[in-house]
Amino acid sequence: MISLTLCMIVKNEEAVLERILKPVSEIVDEILITDTGSSDRTKEIAGQYASQVFDFPWCDDFSAARNFLVEKVCTDYWMWLDADDVLDEKNLEKLKLLKASLDKKIDVVMMEYATGFDPDGKVIFSYYRERILKTSGDFRWSGRVHEAITPRGNIFYSDIQIQHRKCGQGDPDRNLRIYEKMLAEDEKLEPRHQLYYGRELFYHQRYREAAEALETFLEEPDGWTENRIDACMVLGQCYEKMGKKKAALEAFLYSLTLDVPRAEICCEIGKNFLERKWYRQAAYWYGQALTVPEQKKNGGFFMAECHGFAAYMQLCVCYDRMGCHEQAFFFHKKAKEEKPDDPRVKYNADYFREKYGWE
Repeated sequence: MISLTLCMIVKNEEAVLERILKPVSEIVDEILITDTGSSDRTKEIAGQYASQVFDFPWCDDFSAARNFLVEKVCTDYWMWLDADDVLDEKNLEKLKLLKASLDKKIDVVMMEYATGFDPDGKVIFSYYRERILKTSGDFRWSGRVHEAITPRGNIFYSDIQIQHRKCGQGDPDRNLRIYEKMLAEDEKLEPRHQLYYGRELFYHQRYREAAEALETFLEEPDGWTENRIDACMVLGQCYEKMGKKKAALEAFLYSLTLDVPRAEICCEIGKNFLERKWYRQAAYWYGQALTVPEQKKNGGFFMAECHGFAAYMQLCVCYDRMGCHEQAFFFHKKAKEEKPDDPRVKYNADYFREKYGWE
């Protein structure tokens, strides 16, 4: 059996910290925690579970805080979690079994990270992250914000899912503030961070600046394919917000030159046509979304509803507006199979019942 250390950086997490530490403490061999300036009971709670709790003066650099802990690991492997992450009983048991059975030839264990949920708690947005790493591999974080480790060596994809369940909004301006500080200090953004800078600008509704940042990223020759596809999607969304439908469509379509279509992109193209009332074209692209295989392990962002529910709902709209009401009803029923209690599904059910007497 491998030995495993949990590494975690925290600040003012008293509301959620014990929720993750208590169950995981029964699996890992050691817990190391760095506090970056809490003013609540976070350190007190951390001390109940961690072998050591360190103070680390915050310097607008998440990688520095995380690497500070990694350098203190003495076990075979180490794992990272955020304070507001959650492992349910099923995934805790999977983690326990993984620890007992992991081949020591493995360098990196990837796990699905679920970060978006519908009102019923169903995962609708997720992606794979490097989660457990071999200590002797000298893996280190990079990036002041949106920090990451590049997986290398023998990589194992686990079926363990970790959910990111935030309590409260936190500081919505922090990431953008760090990027703008870097730029003010004439620090060139690496390609990946150029993408995330563009995304942060988009979140802040600074669409023109976001588009410029994303176009700059797409001009970089070394960008990772999944990041380039994501940049096309967000760039198109920027142009949509700016009322530039043609430019948005061009951005979405450019992603098709990078790799086979993604369901998320297909839905964006469908939406572009639907808003122009080009229903036949819109239906085609929503239909294409349903044919795309669920390739979660390619590393890109995965929006589950684009592979089913969202596409079904929009196909229902497209066919109804084309006068193909039976086809529309067919896709309504497909959407209902996935989310029978969704208010939009119930609205459509009432529509078909009242207009056509269909149940």
